[in-house]
Amino acid sequence: MIRFFSSFLSAAAFCLLALTGCAPTQIQIMGDPQAPYPLASPPRIGQIVHLPTGSLMSGEQMIALAADARIVYFGETHDNPASHRLELQLLQALAERHPGRQALGLEMFSRAQQPVLDRWVAGELTEKAFLRESRWFENWGMDFAYYRDLLNFARDRRIPVLALNADKGLVGALRSKTPEQLGPDEKARLPELDLDDPYHRGMVAAIFGDHSHKGKGMQIDGFVRIQTLWDETMAESVVRYLETTAGRERHLLVIAGGNHVSHGFGIPRRVFRRLPVSYLTIGGREIDIPADKLNRLMNVTLPYFPMVPYDLVTYLAYEDLPEAGGVLGVMIEPAPAGYGLKIKEVLPGSNAQRAGLQQEDLLLALDGEPLMDPFDLVYGVKLKWSGSRGILQVLRQGGLLTIDVLFEESREGHP
Repeated sequence: MIRFFSSFLSAAAFCLLALTGCAPTQIQIMGDPQAPYPLASPPRIGQIVHLPTGSLMSGEQMIALAADARIVYFGETHDNPASHRLELQLLQALAERHPGRQALGLEMFSRAQQPVLDRWVAGELTEKAFLRESRWFENWGMDFAYYRDLLNFARDRRIPVLALNADKGLVGALRSKTPEQLGPDEKARLPELDLDDPYHRGMVAAIFGDHSHKGKGMQIDGFVRIQTLWDETMAESVVRYLETTAGRERHLLVIAGGNHVSHGFGIPRRVFRRLPVSYLTIGGREIDIPADKLNRLMNVTLPYFPMVPYDLVTYLAYEDLPEAGGVLGVMIEPAPAGYGLKIKEVLPGSNAQRAGLQQEDLLLALDGEPLMDPFDLVYGVKLKWSGSRGILQVLRQGGLLTIDVLFEESREGHP
């Protein structure tokens, strides 16, 4: 917007003050700052809305806007397949618009995992090796099926994938210490931290009120430091890449949880502070939430922020994975001899109990694949879905057994 300043405007302002006797005036707030142009009718699944103008858009128009931006931020719902389909469609379309000049940044990986991501994109790792070396289940924990198509597409097209997030060691250190209390090595790894953003602190404080950490002795200041560290580290990682020779000519799609993107004061503002470039924020809003998923929603009342949540919002249904990873239902530990997995406990009502597995059984192989460590079993079971079967080789009291396991549906509530 072009602004004009002149002596005429100054005189007009003086006259206005004179007429009002310099009395303080009340500011009239018109409309809703988060939806200044509300839709004429309730939103429907699949609709895309440009929130600042209230305009409905097609998928092609959304892609055209996204392609014009240097950075596109997508705020995902981690466990909604509809959200993941949309981010895959975005990456596919942007890669077509920017051949050889598109990159992908992910919250789900910390900087220490970058070498593994590079090897994945180079085609040097199988999926199993990638998950093992990245310690996916320990570091992120979500079912890999949510991200499989996205990461496969990046690998197939040789699209650079950036690990954006902070390493766990630094997160743990800042949990209980202020930046000034950290050691020299830890301080050297810290990004520039803006701990004073009032909107960010308001959001974090609201989430802390219903967060599991509240009951574990964590204080609100420590929680704010961690959330800020995540956002600042991801912002610094984005800028570092875009300023390198490899990233200078590239566009970037950043995928992170909605609270890191919505309203702009998480990652986007912190990137812009370091590197002012064009960007677009896109998010999903679930408007069809089945009753069995209501327990996944946090009991949080956020402050009412004076800005739109996203530039573009897509309205989604809250879905389940079509083939959720299986659950066996055993507690295990590596066998003392270094081969196989010893069952410490069989969970009541589990697939393992129905198949006849027992405490002290030694699991040797699943579908012919040796079980050398717990990851082998976790990965093999995650490839199962409701109705599929697996063949376990089991050693029980010196005798070798073959046990057929039927993997029936066993969904657990999302933490």
